[in-house]
Amino acid sequence: EKTPPLGGKKQKKGEDKENVNDYSNGVVMGASNDDVDAKSATELQFKRDFFQKQWRKDARIYEYGSAANPDMKPIPVLVHPPDWHERGETRVIPFDIDDFLEIDKQCTSPNLMASFIRICEGEKLETKANATSQAFYVIRGSGSTTSEHGTINWDTGDLFVVPVCEYEMLHECVKAEKGGAALYWVHDEPLMDYLGVTPNKRSNKFEPTLYKRDDMLAQVEEISHSTTKSNNRLGVLLGNAKCEQTKTLTHVLWSLLNSIPARNVQRPHRHNSVALDLAVAAKPGVYTLMGKEIDDKGDIIDPIRCDWIPGGVFITPPGWWHSHHNESDEVAWVLPMQDAGLYTHQRTLDIRFVDDELELHKQGKIRGSAFSVTNKQYINMVEMGAKVPIPRGKDSSMKRSYSREHMTDSDGEH
Repeated sequence: EKTPPLGGKKQKKGEDKENVNDYSNGVVMGASNDDVDAKSATELQFKRDFFQKQWRKDARIYEYGSAANPDMKPIPVLVHPPDWHERGETRVIPFDIDDFLEIDKQCTSPNLMASFIRICEGEKLETKANATSQAFYVIRGSGSTTSEHGTINWDTGDLFVVPVCEYEMLHECVKAEKGGAALYWVHDEPLMDYLGVTPNKRSNKFEPTLYKRDDMLAQVEEISHSTTKSNNRLGVLLGNAKCEQTKTLTHVLWSLLNSIPARNVQRPHRHNSVALDLAVAAKPGVYTLMGKEIDDKGDIIDPIRCDWIPGGVFITPPGWWHSHHNESDEVAWVLPMQDAGLYTHQRTLDIRFVDDELELHKQGKIRGSAFSVTNKQYINMVEMGAKVPIPRGKDSSMKRSYSREHMTDSDGEH
């Protein structure tokens, strides 16, 4: 007879009561206390040994020096050519390099997936991503996109972002050159895959947002006449009202519409995020140089050259120095997509410009912080209103300091 899950077995009429098994406490009635204790102890030990073995089987303990920087597949410099979205049927054209990275899900970088979408005139296409952030830049054409968030009409040069979508998005091309519209689609599904999560629509971090081409170009034009513009950059960061602190496209995605004037060079810089760069407009003679090291003049050592092909995408690996060169007679435009919203939130983006680093090196300084050593938030903390926390205990030996002015104790000793 099967053991009842709870309670005891019913006593049959005429059955000796002392022979009835009571399973309510995992004890057989009629057995001696010593037998019961021995059996219980054996079962308990078996369970302990089983779970010990199960929990320990995946434990790995490494020697620090050899494992602190694990040998992982590097992110390569690769190009997603524009001719793929300029011809053919309606389809999604993924820029998947998961085989290069030894990642078991589609991705263009560990956190992001980039694709071209081609939609022939008069046709529709559905897309879906398990993502918290999706960005669509219109390379070519006009049409509309419908989702549970509503319908948006788009034209060449527009960009829009949407939060979590539980259902498919439907894209339709109304009119386009080359027989079909082209969208540059980037989302963070690879990050969700790595974390093993499905985003919650009720926790959306931003609202659907549209950036019109004319609005972006007007802002660039205004900056070009400003006296506070950067000598090395002429572009606009695309921010979101819901990401006021990070000033990024979404809480994960970051984008910049950057222009390079004719016959101009933008000196090297680097950052920890991977850049998935879309060449928006460029004549022959526009290119990016990238490499791991710079020399004492700020030039990239043994660089790789990536020519800008309008409508094409190239990957800039994380941490690599890269400079942009325009040897043509017309302005060139690039739209990088990065997971730098996430990095900025973590305070780990660590964007550096080569001339700042050379100046620090001349002063005998090597910067380790992800923030500039000239950042007032860190140098002038007292003037900024920083306070020294009161020690936990009256006799606490721990001195908590936030600035040079507070590096002395009550007796004036360091």
